[in-house]
Amino acid sequence: MTVTYDPKHPAYYDEADLRAEMTRVYDLCHGCRLCFNLCPPFPSLFEMIDAKDGVVADLTPAEQDRVVDECYQCKLCYLKCPYVPPHEWQLDFPRLLLRAEAGRAKQGGGGMRKKLADQVLGRTDLLGRVATAAAPLANRMTATPGSLVRRVLDRSAGIASERLLPPYARTRFTTWFRRRAPGPLGRPEQATVAIFPTCLVDYQNPDIGKDLVKVYERNGVSCSLVEGAQCCGAPWLHAGHMEQFEAQGRRNVAALAAAVRAGKDIVVPQPTCGYVLKRDYPLHVGGADADLVASRTSDAAEYLWKLHQGEGTALDTDFRGAVPETTAYHVPCHLQAQSIGLRSRDLLKLTGTTVSVVNKCSGIDGTWGYRSEHYAESRQVARPLAEAITKAAADVVAGDCHLANGAILQETGRQALHPLQLMARAYGIPPEADER
Repeated sequence: MTVTYDPKHPAYYDEADLRAEMTRVYDLCHGCRLCFNLCPPFPSLFEMIDAKDGVVADLTPAEQDRVVDECYQCKLCYLKCPYVPPHEWQLDFPRLLLRAEAGRAKQGGGGMRKKLADQVLGRTDLLGRVATAAAPLANRMTATPGSLVRRVLDRSAGIASERLLPPYARTRFTTWFRRRAPGPLGRPEQATVAIFPTCLVDYQNPDIGKDLVKVYERNGVSCSLVEGAQCCGAPWLHAGHMEQFEAQGRRNVAALAAAVRAGKDIVVPQPTCGYVLKRDYPLHVGGADADLVASRTSDAAEYLWKLHQGEGTALDTDFRGAVPETTAYHVPCHLQAQSIGLRSRDLLKLTGTTVSVVNKCSGIDGTWGYRSEHYAESRQVARPLAEAITKAAADVVAGDCHLANGAILQETGRQALHPLQLMARAYGIPPEADER
């Protein structure tokens, strides 16, 4: 039995070795049960083991794999589990299940529909370039859940026909950035950053990136782009396609490390992508450059909070624009898993709004909630989130994750904004015309 989560280890794809490690970890989880109410895999696991009188070794491979199927890689068990590395028991539940997913992907498991879904969801840059070039048509074709086009996409590629999909923009964020004529900084330069825009901001919601740049520049932070960057590769990783993920990661690490060596910090406006740069690249890509990038990468709100708390740096707290009286702030799972605190909430409080925190999962988590086989369960996971937002009855809803914000829209009918967009309005920075 090999306690390893490194795809380069010779036993990583060994089926018997994997099954033995799953038995070991499932047994530890069954004896602990701190995560019994965290997400679907744990209650399912405990129920199956209890039905076998506690004999974990009696679980069949299909029963073991049920846990893999139900895991959407939220990473929140890291915050509860007392046995994560460097503990001697070396229990890393999410990476164990990624190992199982990788083994299935390597063996071609899941059928043609899953393979096609993996390819569609994994090629975010190709899809984004095509969809933004034909944004009005692409959006009309996919905007209506349950439409004929969506049903065809469901049957052929496994993308849930009833899932509300985020629309594409006509003009990419990176295009807007390169065309703009930047004005003077709002105060003397305090820092220099390179923005890793993520595919969600670049292709689908450039407004987040625009407001990020304007808020940063108001606070004396010079902004540039990470030249040569691509999608972080999270869809490949979460589907178990390690070779594609690592290839994409190597290209990004080279581009990101070059920006860092040029004296820039890396800023990421989406939490899943930030997690990948900080935690996944050092493990899967490895090397000095990956470690360098991880050490200099910050979430967008995290970086502003560092300026606010730093010695010799300061945040502009003169908020004379529109500030809602109350804000419901949703905490994305992959932001919470970074263990950096709720910096978006803290920034919003500076504007004068009263913030209520909604700490419930959206059930999207990368691409899991977009897949047909997980759609119904995804919406069950999101139900407590919808109830909490409705109960908060706040003037506005905020959330850092564009994917989670899409689930909020579907479950509540309310459009959540990125916290930096609310900061921009609080400064009196107007939104630009929507080009979708």
